[in-house]
Amino acid sequence: MERKKTKKIKVGNIYIGGDSKITIQSMNNTDTRDIQGTIKQILAFENAGCDITRCAVPDLEAAEAIKKIVKNINIPLVADIHFDYKLALKSIENGVSALRINPGNIGGETRVNAVARAAKGKNIPIRVGVNSGSVEKELLEKYGGVCPEALVESALKHVNLLEKANFYDIVISIKSSNVIQMIESYRMISSKVEYPLHIGVTEAGTPWRGTIKSSIGIGALLAEGIGDTIRVSLTGDPLEEIRVGKQILKSLGYRNEGIEFISCPTCGRTKVNLIDLANKIEEKLGNCNKNIKVAIMGCVVNGPGEAREADIGVAGGNGEFLIFKKGKILRKTKEENLIDELINEISKM
Repeated sequence: MERKKTKKIKVGNIYIGGDSKITIQSMNNTDTRDIQGTIKQILAFENAGCDITRCAVPDLEAAEAIKKIVKNINIPLVADIHFDYKLALKSIENGVSALRINPGNIGGETRVNAVARAAKGKNIPIRVGVNSGSVEKELLEKYGGVCPEALVESALKHVNLLEKANFYDIVISIKSSNVIQMIESYRMISSKVEYPLHIGVTEAGTPWRGTIKSSIGIGALLAEGIGDTIRVSLTGDPLEEIRVGKQILKSLGYRNEGIEFISCPTCGRTKVNLIDLANKIEEKLGNCNKNIKVAIMGCVVNGPGEAREADIGVAGGNGEFLIFKKGKILRKTKEENLIDELINEISKM
């Protein structure tokens, strides 16, 4: 699939848009004023494969905390700010890599110009982020409620304020909790601008529901070549957002690192406890960054074929498994020994 070529924008030590890779973002759910707790969580994000993180900056204490946080992390930090332009100025001063702020809600052209000037001086981009819950009242009245047209017009209104201030290092997001509305909104904005797009389904829900909604919404757009950075919004551990984001990108061929895990759904032919085995093996391989395909199969119909096609795979039946490596049978093992033997073989690869 061919990605739409957007403007390339520097965020800290990485890039968004242009020919750069699609990045994964998350957002800290720690209190930013808890400096050590926030640093600890960001370092965990980094280990999980997060490229960019975002912190809420609700007051001056949080803005001041950024100074110490950025000195102890390796990935870019985005300051999430609403209404108070002074918090944006302080976050810029304290070393943040980017801002998430809507110029239309910080109060007048003078304040917008001040933030734009400060950001430009430090080469800090600004993300204009419009959500279905934040559309201006006049646009809701104009369109009779939230719709793609209202979301796009709201975003362009904020973008125009920055452009008027001669600021063009802009990233745009137009998020909705309605998947169809979200997809249509991004398609529409993509046809109107060359700025990189941050895509996601906002307030997607708990890990089960939210993963499904995010995979459909984000995946549909990426399959069309739309999107430069993604955030999976889940009501749960932010580390799960990163894991889901990585899998979405890997499923579409945008990421190669990490295992590709295949397991059969089981049926009446299955004579081994494949569900339990597959879950345990997947968990043990959770931090494996080897670019390999692993197949866990449960019967003699499709099992041997899928196992042979994988870099390493197993096919089970009657309490025993055949282990395949690079298309050849390695050996036979009993079900109770499978996990240890398989993990040991993968460690050698």
